[in-house]
Amino acid sequence: MTIPIHYFLVLAAALFATGAVGFLLRRNLLVLLMSIELMLNAVNLTLVAFNRLHPQNHGGQVLAFFVIAIAAAEAAVGLAIVLAYFRLRGTVRSDEATALKH
Repeated sequence: MTIPIHYFLVLAAALFATGAVGFLLRRNLLVLLMSIELMLNAVNLTLVAFNRLHPQNHGGQVLAFFVIAIAAAEAAVGLAIVLAYFRLRGTVRSDEATALKH
């Protein structure tokens, strides 16, 4: 029994929409980073779901692997920037991060 591809696509669309709403409505920098990660994971789910249509071609899985690697680097750099900003200003709200100079 196989799961139809549109189930994966609906789930990926819901994950991406949740991440986009979280990114647009929230002001906490950590929540913004988590929302970006959620959107990237939705894209990965779409890539792997479409890769199931063409099992002889592994391009979707390879691209998903690279997206995961880039997301890990983005998370590490983003968290380092947020931590440095918190030490400087004492807050992680994005509306207060208009200037990075002290």
